[in-house]
Amino acid sequence: MGRVGPLVITWTKAGKLAMVLLAAFALTACQGGTFPFGSKPAPGPQPTAPIAMPSQTLPPPGMPVRPDPAGLFTPPNFTGEPIRIGLLLPLSHPNSEVRSVAQALLDAAQLAAFETGNRQLLIMPRDTKGTPDGAIAAATEVLNEGAEVVLGPLFAQTVGAAATVTRGRNIPMIAFSSDRAVAGPGIYLLSFQPEEEVRRVVQYARSQGRMSYAALVPQTAYGTRIESSFRQAVAENAGFVAAVQSYPANQTGMLDPVAALAQSQFDAVLLPESGVGLSGLAPLLPYNNIDPRQVKFLGTGLWDDPSVLKEPSVVGGWFAAPDPVTRRSFADRFQASYGYQPPRIASLSYDAVSLINSYSAGRPFERFLLTTFADPNGFAGVDGIFRFRNNGTIERGLAVVEVTGSGFTVVSPAPTTFQPSTLSGL
Repeated sequence: MGRVGPLVITWTKAGKLAMVLLAAFALTACQGGTFPFGSKPAPGPQPTAPIAMPSQTLPPPGMPVRPDPAGLFTPPNFTGEPIRIGLLLPLSHPNSEVRSVAQALLDAAQLAAFETGNRQLLIMPRDTKGTPDGAIAAATEVLNEGAEVVLGPLFAQTVGAAATVTRGRNIPMIAFSSDRAVAGPGIYLLSFQPEEEVRRVVQYARSQGRMSYAALVPQTAYGTRIESSFRQAVAENAGFVAAVQSYPANQTGMLDPVAALAQSQFDAVLLPESGVGLSGLAPLLPYNNIDPRQVKFLGTGLWDDPSVLKEPSVVGGWFAAPDPVTRRSFADRFQASYGYQPPRIASLSYDAVSLINSYSAGRPFERFLLTTFADPNGFAGVDGIFRFRNNGTIERGLAVVEVTGSGFTVVSPAPTTFQPSTLSGL
């Protein structure tokens, strides 16, 4: 991970940055374990005995809790003061897929701590259980143990709950939710924002001569966000929206909206689906005489999934996502360390730890302020360049990728700086 300067990206020595939501994690580690840097990560975390919390009087709101003077929360292999990083994840969530993603986020954080070469990074994972109450308890625990910065949680409702604790202590949070509603000063969302993906792919399609646009959006909160950002992106790029149809989450319910859309004329159509949803939706367009050889099919980052390559009707389509080449190196190293391929969002915790490491040289409780990470020049990571806005939302430098019969091909590279002269004409 490195900060991006005005004209170039600079990287530290070992710095590098799934779509949807974790292998079982030992409950003792969830409740009290820490994972200091010091040796190459094992295939999975090793449980540690819970640490008994001493009774203590909390400081007034707005003041961080200082590390225990007796060194209670300093692991024995540390010779200096650790850089304590709270990591809040739904490690015991009732949904097995969520638990798998949470475990991968934890594994990626450990990998980043190892690869930075900074022996003082101390990862403190705590289980939110995926609930607001669990998030409040987990955030309170890591701050009482001296965490200077908090990573996670994953879900919007748990981010909002944990933020009530971190804001009261003036501790910054880098969360993994994509819901902009929970962002704010000191609450940074290191996630993939669909609004950014729509803006980028529409911008590129317009530069390639596509003038009129249509969209098929699911009848979900995600679909509502997509439609709003789609209309805005088309207007900003001097195109026009010919038609928008929404559909329920079943293949039968898709039939009438697609047939209605086919009554309009357009050069490009946005299909913000993935996996099973896309395999049900995309073939209906050619069936209704929407020819992908004439009409460019567009996608969001949900297309950044190998399963999309199995859908013939989207071959030739474009979507916006981080450059797949840079991420592949991270995925290979992750596989070598843990024996499984990481889900798409695992890179978020890797980048978060690397980002924290780039600021670790300062004084404890002074190096990570609520405004620390709002650097307009941005940072470079596994998923390319990114920067946080003052309101806590994220802006990424995205590539445009084409679906081909043999894989994904970048047709418009991701920018390497946020300078306007570089971004123009993408």
